[in-house]
Amino acid sequence: MNYEVIIGCEVHVQLSTASKAFCSCANSFGGSPNSRVCPVCLGLPGSLPVPNSEHIRAAVKAGLATGCRIAPLTKFDRKNYMYPDLPKAFQISQYDMPICTGGKIVVNTTGASRTVRLTRIHMEEDTGKNIHTEDGQGTSHVDYNRSGTPLLEIVSEPDMRAPAEAESFVRQLHETMRYLEISDCNMEEGSLRCDANINLWVYEHEKKFATPIAEIKNMNSFKAIRAALEYEVERQKEEWQESRKTRETAGKSTRGWNEERGVTILQRVKEEEADYRYFPEPDLKPIAISNEYIAEAEAEIGELPEAKRSRYVSQYGLSEADALAMTAEKGFALYFEKACGEYPDAKKIANWMQGELKKFLNAENILLRDFKVQPSGLAGLLRLVDVGTISGKIAKDVFVTMAKAGKPASEIVSTGGLSQISDSGAILKIVDEVIAANPGSVADYKSGKQKALSFLMGQIMKASRGKANPQEAEKLLSEQLRK
Repeated sequence: MNYEVIIGCEVHVQLSTASKAFCSCANSFGGSPNSRVCPVCLGLPGSLPVPNSEHIRAAVKAGLATGCRIAPLTKFDRKNYMYPDLPKAFQISQYDMPICTGGKIVVNTTGASRTVRLTRIHMEEDTGKNIHTEDGQGTSHVDYNRSGTPLLEIVSEPDMRAPAEAESFVRQLHETMRYLEISDCNMEEGSLRCDANINLWVYEHEKKFATPIAEIKNMNSFKAIRAALEYEVERQKEEWQESRKTRETAGKSTRGWNEERGVTILQRVKEEEADYRYFPEPDLKPIAISNEYIAEAEAEIGELPEAKRSRYVSQYGLSEADALAMTAEKGFALYFEKACGEYPDAKKIANWMQGELKKFLNAENILLRDFKVQPSGLAGLLRLVDVGTISGKIAKDVFVTMAKAGKPASEIVSTGGLSQISDSGAILKIVDEVIAANPGSVADYKSGKQKALSFLMGQIMKASRGKANPQEAEKLLSEQLRK
């Protein structure tokens, strides 16, 4: 079967503003159901919405970061539909005058890059949340705390040709929105959600047929995005072979992703735009956006991930893989840059951050912002290794103590008596004791078994509690074994 996969994504980003989109209710996650609501976000008669200025600012920043054109004049519209989690029976969104248009994201999944065009970025409010209980009676509840949360909807053109490209597209948006600090993009909490439209172009008898478009919802992780779309490709291939349904004959459907079963499930036939009966929001005036406002927002953005990666390769001499690791999170990149300002070997800093630092964060289940070792502290530790005060092995233990106690490396080394033994006489004494205690390994080495040398070195480091200078110890050991 000769076919091509066609994918477009709609990504919803919940913004980290202090208040909701059109009222003063707190914009935060969790809490008792219906504890953060007011007449405006509940849509009660007589209530009037007021735009959140930070909602607009975030939209402009997102547009600039993705190469969009910012509209000089934009407006809000009503999107009408009845659903239990939408108390007003309409959603305040944007239709024909979105705040951002155009733009692009470049994805690279197989060594070849693909440009994914953005159709638009527009502002809207989130809905409430339906809660379905398993009481055997089909009872459902609605929590309106989320209703009115400010959203950005980022809509792509159908330019992606593989599920892996869709995953990469969402990952890059996730990274960019976090760098802009407009959203925490926590997918488990729904701060970033992806709906993907997918169908196939099937080529048969020198003709092209388009299978019905399916919009896949409920994908709350990168893994789910890829898995759901991979499943849907196979489902649509089977459907085509069985029914020959086309986009013209079957229209568009909405399907949910069932993570547990690993399948997509038909939910409903998708409404067309006419069904939403869009019209301008009568309670909100159009918004004019000046060039000065755009310039101010652009100045607040700072360096974005791709530019940082390129600079890290040229300025610090990092490999592309190391540069990618150092820029994956904005906080991680800032820590790296501060450490490089204190210590000249960027590669060594990157190695420690990818190794010991990440290892500690994962073991303790903490975030970098809660980590007690400052960049200057890591630099100080590495300087102790460079001058031979401590060995690399001891440094790793000191690092853990620093992270737990919040004390500088020099103090921990001094009070713990951890300074490296570099005195040749003291090391020679340990070497002679190890040789005397391991005659079998000595004989193995002299018969040509090089592994015996590593064993004896291990015994020397063990006897010195890791404090013997390894270079000096190996030199003296080799000399004594040649006698």
